[in-house]
Amino acid sequence: MEDKRQRARVQGAWAGPVNIRRASPAGASSPSNQVLSSTAQAQVRKEKLIPPERQFVFKAPDEVVRKFPEPIIIEKQGQYEISALPSGVSRLHLIPGFIDSKEADWMFEQLLQEVPWRQRTHIRQDLTYEEPRLTAWYGELPYTYSRLTLQPNPNWHPLLTMLKDRTEEITKHTFNSLLCNLYRNEKDSVDWHSDDEPALGRSPVIASLSFGATRLFEMRKKLSPESEDYTYVQRVCVPLDHGTLLIMEGATQEDWQHRVPKEYHSREARINLTFRTMHQDPEAI
Repeated sequence: MEDKRQRARVQGAWAGPVNIRRASPAGASSPSNQVLSSTAQAQVRKEKLIPPERQFVFKAPDEVVRKFPEPIIIEKQGQYEISALPSGVSRLHLIPGFIDSKEADWMFEQLLQEVPWRQRTHIRQDLTYEEPRLTAWYGELPYTYSRLTLQPNPNWHPLLTMLKDRTEEITKHTFNSLLCNLYRNEKDSVDWHSDDEPALGRSPVIASLSFGATRLFEMRKKLSPESEDYTYVQRVCVPLDHGTLLIMEGATQEDWQHRVPKEYHSREARINLTFRTMHQDPEAI
């Protein structure tokens, strides 16, 4: 009897409850998975309720590329309005063949030989340099530009007087002065500037007559006071051929700059005559 009770106690100790943790079968949902599944289902139901055109879709912004403005090329005869700003309208009047080709050939040789051409010296930031061209001045008043003064010269060459009269007839403007420029080759040039000296008055009319090799006349709009970069300003290019007359009017000198740049290809000599009107007392204009 005692042996039976002892065996029962041992068997009872061995037969105590055993906790067994069964692995969940593959694919069975745990409580956390059930929560995630419910959330995903709710998102799907929400997207089905919102029309496609109203659903938010992220799109990375496109990179903004600023393009260089294409220059305006002016080659044909006519009047061109190149800008209209608060200061006024800027206009160009181009007349190719203003002087007949054969006549222009003779005039070019006469001017090349008989005008008293000089190369002048400038001072910039206490450094001296020679102008990359030759010049001559005609007029009863002096002309000052870039800290350089050209003295009065009332002794007009007869050919220049005749050309002034013909230019006045076509432009309906009166001129009393003339700046002559001789570009000897492709290395000669004139840098960016405006003919806006006070002695020329407000909105001056400048008539430019060309002889000899064709050179490119470039213009660019002046910067606004808060800008320092000319990269993206509007530009105009005018090839000036033998015997061509170009007239700049209106606010052209106030709103634009111009130049004749150096060139990489060989160029023969070119003469440019720029007729203008000087005033003794600009304040009285």
